Amino acid sequence: MPKILLVEDNEMNRDMLSRRLQRRGFEVVCALDGEQGLELARGEQPDLILMDMSLPVLDGWEATRRLKADPGLRAIPVIALTAHAMAADEEQALAAGCDEYDTKPVELPRLLQKMQKLLAAGSAT
Repeated sequence: MPKILLVEDNEMNRDMLSRRLQRRGFEVVCALDGEQGLELARGEQPDLILMDMSLPVLDGWEATRRLKADPGLRAIPVIALTAHAMAADEEQALAAGCDEYDTKPVELPRLLQKMQKLLAAGSAT
């Protein structure tokens, strides 16, 4: 069962998405901000990270940069989740090191497709 780290400060979004992912067989670990997300990534070694970009304490951009700079964490795929749907936002997320980008509100079938692609790529290595 793939382990997903969901880094999301909005309680309603976090609860809804984590329940929907658990129903589809994922183990979900949640963090409320980027700093906690980094700590949990180190401790839990998730298979994939869903990273909100607008976070307190340490935003998703910087948290992703730090994840990708850490040799022990850089192989974990990160999907940026953001309400900002502009092309520049996607470019910024990819430049920060995110492997994929998705917009809120989350369309679960689309997100699951992106997650499966990254998980399959990770298991092939």
